[in-house]
Amino acid sequence: MKNIILILALSISGFSFGQGNTHVQAAGKYEGLAMTPPMGWNSWNTFATNIDEKLVKETADIMVSSGLAAAGYNYIVLDDGWMTKERDSEGNLIPDPAKFPSGMKSLIDYVHSKGLKFGLYNCAGTQTCAGYPGTRGFEYQDARFYAKLGIDFLKYDWCNTQGITAKEAYATMSNALKTAGRPIVFSLCEWGDNQPWEWGKPIGNLWRISGDIYPCFDCEFKHPENWSSWGFMKIAEMRKDIRKYSGPDHWNDFDMMEVGNEMNDTEDKSHFAMWCMLSSPLFTGNDYRKMSKETLAILTNKELIAVNQDKLGIQGFKYSALDGLEVWVKPLSDGAWAVTFLNRSDAVRKINFDWKKNAFKDADFGYEADFNKTAFKLKDLWKNKDAGTTKKNFTADLASHDVVTLKLIP
Repeated sequence: MKNIILILALSISGFSFGQGNTHVQAAGKYEGLAMTPPMGWNSWNTFATNIDEKLVKETADIMVSSGLAAAGYNYIVLDDGWMTKERDSEGNLIPDPAKFPSGMKSLIDYVHSKGLKFGLYNCAGTQTCAGYPGTRGFEYQDARFYAKLGIDFLKYDWCNTQGITAKEAYATMSNALKTAGRPIVFSLCEWGDNQPWEWGKPIGNLWRISGDIYPCFDCEFKHPENWSSWGFMKIAEMRKDIRKYSGPDHWNDFDMMEVGNEMNDTEDKSHFAMWCMLSSPLFTGNDYRKMSKETLAILTNKELIAVNQDKLGIQGFKYSALDGLEVWVKPLSDGAWAVTFLNRSDAVRKINFDWKKNAFKDADFGYEADFNKTAFKLKDLWKNKDAGTTKKNFTADLASHDVVTLKLIP
């Protein structure tokens, strides 16, 4: 009899434990915060952890005075290194008082007073990539801290994450931000290692698809610690068949731009054109205080930005490649297309593109352009002038690593 009672008790106990683990909290980002790719500035590419409130205020001031804000750049995001190396006695993050003597809240209020938005960085692991306190185990506490500060954007990295899964970790932080009650754009930065495009849409507003960018056209920079940074064209072609996952409020993020950092103006121009064609978030990574007029002109090209910010939100794709000359195309709203001719080679290439012998077909989204049936007007978006129609071949000499970007208007 005792054995029967014991077995019955264990059965009931096991049953109750099983029933107690049935609640699943669905990930729930704030919807609608990034219906076009977010635009702004991030501190990492140029400054790494060497950041302070003077830099942020000067950056905000120049963003407004230079016309960058008017062109659409409205987020200022402080990357790794904004906090002290330890949390306080209650487990709270501490903005570094040496770097931010007026306090982080005061700095955020300053940025907001300029009509701009503010973002911070943290990491899903126990420490950030630069060795500062990570968020693991503090997700809800940190989310409340961010909401109280009044931030608008959180970049969430993936260092020191042994023993946890990316999808679960990012879902937890997404839930924490939603629970904290302030709409904050959530940027997933786990480098594409766990295919975030397959599961990120309900969790975040954008997700990185690669490791860190490097200011070169097509190189791989190998770090001593056994990891690599990538030239912008390496990143542009790193992932196959992911464009179908990108769109309004759920973007493939090709990393912060290196425009104005070490490359020449031609390569900067091509870099910017590709990020616009790919519908990537547009985050500058240069020092605005040292920015040339050529760099500013590239970053504020309104015609190219309009391609990036097109309401259709479709990522472009490579249509053809021959002898180093590539053709990239992107469907736009109202039946228009953006077309970029890119010279990957080290020598001048002649463009002689016969529209009537080519037809664009977007296998992922179903858009088509048959130039035998429909004629389009051509506008050169870098020269801001008409360039004929598709009734005649488009011809041009294209320098090494240069681009021509056209808008095709039906």
